[in-house]
Amino acid sequence: MAGAKETPRQKMIGMMYLVLTALLALQVNSAILLKFKFLDDSLIGVNDKTTQANQGAVKGIEAAVTKNRNQARDLAILKQGQEVRERTTKMVAYLRDIREKLLAATQEKGKAEMNMSGEDKVAMTMLGGKKDGAAYPLKDELNKYAEYIKQIVPNATPLALDAKDDKAVTEKDQKNKNFAELNFENTPVVAALAVLSQKETEVLKYEADALNQLSQKVGASTIVFDKVGAFASAESNTVAAGTKYKAELFLTASASSLRPSMTLNGSPLSVGPDGKGKVEFTARPGAFDAAGNAKASWKGTIRFNQNGRDTTFTVTVPYTVTKPVMQIQSASVQALYFKCGNKLSVQVPALGAQYDPSFSASGASTIKGSAKGEVTLVPNSREVTLSVSSGGNPIGSQTFQVRPIPKPEIKCIVGGREANEKQGTPVTAVRNMSLKAVADAGFATFLPEDARYRVTRYEVTLVRGKRPAIPTRTINGPDASLNDVVNTAREGDRLYIEVKEVQRMNFQGNTESVNVSKNFNIPLL
Repeated sequence: MAGAKETPRQKMIGMMYLVLTALLALQVNSAILLKFKFLDDSLIGVNDKTTQANQGAVKGIEAAVTKNRNQARDLAILKQGQEVRERTTKMVAYLRDIREKLLAATQEKGKAEMNMSGEDKVAMTMLGGKKDGAAYPLKDELNKYAEYIKQIVPNATPLALDAKDDKAVTEKDQKNKNFAELNFENTPVVAALAVLSQKETEVLKYEADALNQLSQKVGASTIVFDKVGAFASAESNTVAAGTKYKAELFLTASASSLRPSMTLNGSPLSVGPDGKGKVEFTARPGAFDAAGNAKASWKGTIRFNQNGRDTTFTVTVPYTVTKPVMQIQSASVQALYFKCGNKLSVQVPALGAQYDPSFSASGASTIKGSAKGEVTLVPNSREVTLSVSSGGNPIGSQTFQVRPIPKPEIKCIVGGREANEKQGTPVTAVRNMSLKAVADAGFATFLPEDARYRVTRYEVTLVRGKRPAIPTRTINGPDASLNDVVNTAREGDRLYIEVKEVQRMNFQGNTESVNVSKNFNIPLL
């Protein structure tokens, strides 16, 4: 059976089909024949109600199309729904006609009551003498109908199956029968009528599935924007006195029925109850031009589902990243790093072309830069006061706090990746080892020339149990070849590494020792 989740009525019909299949395989008495009659009557009653429901479904599609202002696409869907109803009506009439022929062939003359047996008359009517009975064209008509419905409901399967293709048939002696023999051979008339009623039920179920699919497509391309408001977009929220403030004022509209999902550069955005996504990110430095500006952009997507169809809108928003410039006037700037070349740009816009700065400092040495206003401070105390003069005239002073240099992180690299102190590292991976001193990311970003670290000396010991397996080796420099360790090590040994010396090279090319304590205890696998 095809379609969406089955209703309780459809589940009941499926169960009745299983009961019918089982009863057909039995030698039946008059009591069971009567139960076939009850089953047939129940299915006919259900089918009549389903027919009414399907007629109502077509009217529902028609009402939805009218409400949606009779758009061409929706009218085509309505026409298709009407065709489904017409095709189904013809298929049901075909089944009912066979019922009438079957009743006429099996009814005994002179008796008012129904002949519930009549297996021989059923065989002649449905099977025929040379496989020319009504059941053979019935199979073709049912499967033609199923193939038609499959255009709308892709998972619709044939309605009339031979025993070898019907999963409900499990008995070996039934598996070689075709559709006609399986359903009508040695079959009482009441059972044959129940089979026809069941096939009618399946036809109506397929129609209901098709109409449901079509009804979901009506209005799929129409979005009702029921929230309208005013919005202003300014070129900048900050303007200098005497300059122009520019903005665009316009109406916005949104649909409360939509539940959009949004992304920023491919990453999901949080969408509020009002349907708005909050865009926030840290601007990255780029290729700055002579004016200190870099062009950049971000990409946003808005995706929503309307009646089972996904729609995505994409927008690319350009923006400008401005290179940060420290202007020491009356405002403080970021703290400086101890014993590092902290470059500052000290500008006094009011002096214009007459600005000719000179610098002096307490708590630091100063190095004047090549460009006007540039100065490098190398702090030697916790606080630095920078004094600025121009043309011999004092301009002012600024006090800075000094922060210590963050210690680097020592990483042990073996076999091209970091050693795993928790889960262990394969013995063969430690043949070539290197200790890397990695600078703090923030420090390296601000002062890359002062963030050059190197591990210059460390000791390596292969430990087995509680004792060294080989004598401790002293390594000068970051890289080591540990062939002797690999040749000696066993599974369960540990490689103990103790860092003895790390050096930092500053912006002037001078080196100094860094007090870093770091040990590695690496299980060998």
